[in-house]
Amino acid sequence: MSLDTTTAPQEQVTSEETSAPAVAATEPTDTAPAEQTEETSKPKRGRPKGSSAARKTRTVELTLTVTGTADGEWQAELKHGSNWVVRGLAVAAAAVSRAAKELHEDLSSPIDEVINEAREQQKAKVAQLEAELEQAKQALAELDG
Repeated sequence: MSLDTTTAPQEQVTSEETSAPAVAATEPTDTAPAEQTEETSKPKRGRPKGSSAARKTRTVELTLTVTGTADGEWQAELKHGSNWVVRGLAVAAAAVSRAAKELHEDLSSPIDEVINEAREQQKAKVAQLEAELEQAKQALAELDG
């Protein structure tokens, strides 16, 4: 068999080569049905790819407890699982209010009510102390004068 190098590779097809691919394309291969039956009968091992439901989400238990008094003093405690991280940490009422607003409106409304009530009580206490101070100044002025 001689090869003509002046023609393109597509033009160098012999008569045997043209009949062989046509026959090969129409005949079924023996390996294809066997591969298909093995794949369908055997379940795949391992986790299915792309299935996020199969993964367990790791959760972390943190418990933040914020307590306040009628005087407006707030404390925070943080617990990680069963271990205390922080206990009795003094926090500002404004910080508690901001944190509650960041978390959710349903949390911020009742906390703001408690803070406003404490603010009103402190205003009343300041007014009472100012009145007592004024009385003490008058009493001192009477003693001096």
